Amino acid sequence: MTSTGVTDEAEDSGPGGYAAARLRLLTEGARSGPPRRRALAELTDGWLAGLFGAATEEHTGISLVAVGGYGRGALSPRSDLDLLLLHDGRDDKAVAALADRLWYPVWDLGIDLDHSVRTPQQARKTAGQDLKVHLGLLDARHLAGDLGLTASLRTAVLADWRNQAPKRLPELRDLCAERAERQGELQFLLEPDLKEARGGLRDATALRAVAASWLADAPREGLAEARRRLLDVRDALHLATGRATDRLALQEQDQVAAELGLLDADALLRQVYEAARVISYAGDVTWREVGRVLRSRSVRPRLRAMMNGRNGGKPVAERSPLAEGVVEQDGEAVLARTARPERDPVLPLRAAAAAAQAGLPLSRHAVRRLATTARPLPTPWPAEAREQLVTLLGSGRPTVQVWEALEAEGLVTRLLPDWERVRCRPQRNAVHLWTVDRHLIETAVRAAGFTRRVHRPDLLLIAALLHDIGKGWPGDHSVAGETIARDVAARIGFDGADTAVLATLVRHHLLLVETATRRDLDDPATVRAVAQAAGTEHTLELLHALTEADALATGPAAWSSWRGSLVADLVKRVSGVLAGEPQPEAETAAPTAEQERLAVEAFRTGGPVLALRAQTEPPADSAPAPSSPSSPSFPSPLSSPSSPSSADGPEPLGVELLIAVPDQAGVLPAVAGVLAMHRLTVRTAELRSVPLPDGVEGSVLLLDWRVAAQYGSLPQAARLRADLVRALDGTLDIAARLAERDAAHPRRRGVEPPPPRVTVAPAASRLATVIEVRAQDAPGLLFRLGRALEAAGVRVRSAHVSTLGANAVDAFYVTRGEGTPLPGDEAASVARGLEESLRT
Repeated sequence: MTSTGVTDEAEDSGPGGYAAARLRLLTEGARSGPPRRRALAELTDGWLAGLFGAATEEHTGISLVAVGGYGRGALSPRSDLDLLLLHDGRDDKAVAALADRLWYPVWDLGIDLDHSVRTPQQARKTAGQDLKVHLGLLDARHLAGDLGLTASLRTAVLADWRNQAPKRLPELRDLCAERAERQGELQFLLEPDLKEARGGLRDATALRAVAASWLADAPREGLAEARRRLLDVRDALHLATGRATDRLALQEQDQVAAELGLLDADALLRQVYEAARVISYAGDVTWREVGRVLRSRSVRPRLRAMMNGRNGGKPVAERSPLAEGVVEQDGEAVLARTARPERDPVLPLRAAAAAAQAGLPLSRHAVRRLATTARPLPTPWPAEAREQLVTLLGSGRPTVQVWEALEAEGLVTRLLPDWERVRCRPQRNAVHLWTVDRHLIETAVRAAGFTRRVHRPDLLLIAALLHDIGKGWPGDHSVAGETIARDVAARIGFDGADTAVLATLVRHHLLLVETATRRDLDDPATVRAVAQAAGTEHTLELLHALTEADALATGPAAWSSWRGSLVADLVKRVSGVLAGEPQPEAETAAPTAEQERLAVEAFRTGGPVLALRAQTEPPADSAPAPSSPSSPSFPSPLSSPSSPSSADGPEPLGVELLIAVPDQAGVLPAVAGVLAMHRLTVRTAELRSVPLPDGVEGSVLLLDWRVAAQYGSLPQAARLRADLVRALDGTLDIAARLAERDAAHPRRRGVEPPPPRVTVAPAASRLATVIEVRAQDAPGLLFRLGRALEAAGVRVRSAHVSTLGANAVDAFYVTRGEGTPLPGDEAASVARGLEESLRT
């Protein structure tokens, strides 16, 4: 028996013995990780060597070679076999017959095989034409046959690689960059490809190839461990799925985590992200070094000799000062020769700020020296340290690579210990593009663009860095974050007043966008509540900038001109309250002339009347232009508000849809259902009863909604009206139509969403009861909610619809029939009924 304990059995028993030994090896959980990968490779080596020996008696001029991942001597459970049958150019028929006797047993066992048959000259020629082939041959490993033939190929391929490095390494760098653009960054993806994404296994292999070129070398610290972790995850993924896959899908993460003995899927992702971050940073450092070496080699020999001067033949690098103790050299920020980190505790922040301000990477050697020798900062920090942190955060996009360099050597958690809880923490929300820690830095980057519009840019930048710091703790992250922000602000040297402002910004960083999109801004109680939370106009100004920076850093689904306009409107109203301007009492606004005209027309015809009007964002620093009334009907469809006709024109915020219909039951679900049928997204919805002019008896229900097309163009008003008429008279079964559409185009089944939650917002309004619904967004959701509210016998005063990714958060202002808020027990009963209707 060999060290694997099963290799001899595989050799003696042929394919069946190999299959049984392989199965037993993969089901021995105690042998997972590198030992199992090595054992599986050894088992496979022995089996293939046996096949080779049984197929030919030749011992010279032909050999079997493992290349690529198999050549590196480690196999995952479902890895394919990369094999090269190498020969000296002998009779093609004999070689082909030998190849068949090798390949077919592999295929018969259902193992994926990547194979080739070549002479050494053919292998080198193919490698010269195909970079991926060349990379695979760098890991060539002898399995059976003529060892000398294999060794000579390895020597020649490696020599070719080193000789061609100035040409091949830029190709390899471009290949890595193209793959990263296509696959994304492993350290941020919720369903990452462990092999192809940036920071994955392919990048680790690329770094091995760079080292083999002798042109540059990758940082060794942690790299082997990071690669091992990713391989362990891939092994568990193969066993969990039974497939040769590298994509860590959401529905498989819990099982993979259990296979690895981890607490849950979040612990798994965090481990994956940490490994990917090590590989990505090593890649950044390595490719910068490759570029530096290639640039230096491109200098003409005579010019290089002039630069060398009399310095013993060594180049004299130009060094330009950036800050005290920091200089620029070879396109990086490095420490000056006179720098003394052990005596200068501010130097790490000063070096980072200087690098970011200059748009330069911070040298890895400088960061390592700072991490090992810099003296800790005192508490509270000196003023210079705080100013350097603000300068670093305010440097815009270059802040990211400098911050990553600090994190790679543990300097960030040394400066801000609370950072450890959010480092590499995943956010299981499709709206978020980043992990928590990267989102905080992205928010600071966005906030750096708003520093000219606030009176205290330093507070804005620090609040951006800390606003989600509470996500590392249980409970409401805003509440936890407020406590952490107070502690951090005091530690880095802010006074009591500034600390209070930072705590307020962190506590209420979601207040403006949530209020603007989910509450009635015409209700004075809404505006007063926000004013009370903000406290001062200066804090409101900072909160406004932080809100936009946070949303922009979250992802494209979190911010839009529509949301921006709602937040700006809220800020304007709150600013008036804080400035002491008189506020209007809560009352229903009088209908406009156009609304009265629509109401009379609806009463006269006895049916719904519609009007559509595009809403656009006014130019900056200008007052909104008045909109002229639209005609109740349109002969041609409007263009989609998501596709403006002119790239230079204002961005449409949606379309205002005015509907007047004689007051009757079932209007809300009917309108919502018709809009869902026509694939229109509802952004806001206001419903109220409009009295008719003097002398006309009766009332008309007026709906003022903002809608947008999901894609394509908006339907004609005439089509909407026709379907609405049928929905109101009961001849159009909306529920059946929506069900038919869902059946015809079923949505892909993914992770089971959390159950819906319906709550009553306490003291949100004196005019109505506010019921908030949080549920998985789906076509027809507002239609279902409208039917449930109708069944509950309440009247909907207005609805405020907000969708973030797959999550819908809708707020309904409801009253009794006479227009008064619901008593507490009745409101709770309505909320329970809504929640139950969404669960069925």
